[in-house]
Amino acid sequence: MDEYLSGLTTEEINEKTLNIDECTTEQMLRLMNEQDATVPTAVEAEIPQIMKAVDILHHVLKNGGRMFYVGAGSSGRLGVLDASECPPTFGVDAMLVQGHIAGGDVALRFAVEGFEDNADEGVALIERCGVTDKDAVIGITASGSAQFVIAALRRAQEIGASTIGVVNNKNSKLAPVCDVCIAPVVGPEVIMGSTRLKAGTAQKLVLNMLTTCTMVKLGKTYNNLMVDMKASNIKLRDRSVRIIRAASGVDEATAMTHLEAASMNCKLAIMMIKTGMNAADAEQALQQSEGSLKRAIRTFVQVV
Repeated sequence: MDEYLSGLTTEEINEKTLNIDECTTEQMLRLMNEQDATVPTAVEAEIPQIMKAVDILHHVLKNGGRMFYVGAGSSGRLGVLDASECPPTFGVDAMLVQGHIAGGDVALRFAVEGFEDNADEGVALIERCGVTDKDAVIGITASGSAQFVIAALRRAQEIGASTIGVVNNKNSKLAPVCDVCIAPVVGPEVIMGSTRLKAGTAQKLVLNMLTTCTMVKLGKTYNNLMVDMKASNIKLRDRSVRIIRAASGVDEATAMTHLEAASMNCKLAIMMIKTGMNAADAEQALQQSEGSLKRAIRTFVQVV
C-alpha cells in the first residue's frame, strides 16, 4: 500500500455516506447536497493563497506572458474548460490561457489511464509549449501526486516560470514545486476517492476565481459587464447591445448603430458613446489606457 495515497483526505471513507446504497433517491440527493455545501467554506479558507496567485497571474499576463493549466483526469478537464472559456468571455487570444491534459485532447472525452504517472510527458509538454520565464503554469491534481503534473511544474520552475498549484490535500507532493499552493480541503468524497465530486467542485470554483479576477484586473470588464466579449453569435450580439445600453443608457437603435460602427467591438462602442469620439480615436484612447475602458473614459473627461 502506498503510504502517501492512503494518508490523503481525498482517499478517506466518508462516514456520513456509508449507507448511501440503502438510501432512497431523495435521501441520496440530500446527502450529496449537504456534502457539496461544505465546499465554498473550504475555498474561502484559501483566499489568501488565491489572492497571491491572482496577483502573480495579473503580473504575468500584463507583461506579455501566458497561463498554462496542466492536469490529469477530471482536474485536467476542468483546466481545459476554464481556459477555453476565456476567449469568448474576455476577448483574449486563444493562446493566452491554455489548458493541457495528460493523454492529450482524446483524454477530454475518454479516460486515458496511466498518463498521469508519466513524468517524462509532463516535462515534454512544457518543452512543446515553449514555456518561458515570462509565463505561469498552474498544476491541478486533487491528490497532489500526479507525476505528470509535478514534473511539469518542476520543469517550469527550472525555466523560471511562475508556478501555482491547485490541490485538495495539505502537505502534498505538489506543494514543493509551487510558488503558491492553493489547497482547499473538502474532506472525504460521497463515494470514496471519487474526486470529480467535491474536490472537482472546489477546483472549478478556484479556477473561476483565478481567471475572472485576473481578467478584471486587466480591464476586461467595465463594472461587472463583460465588455471584451466576442459577439460571435445571435445570443452574444444581443448581449452586446444590452451591455452597451446598461453602460451608457442609450436606446437599442443607438447601441446597435455604435456596435456596428465599432466593428462589433462592445468596449469600443461604449467608449465612442461615452466620449463622442470616432472609432479610430476611441481605439487609440483605449490602447493608451492599457485596454481599461473606465480609465480611458476618466482620462478623456479630465482632458476635456
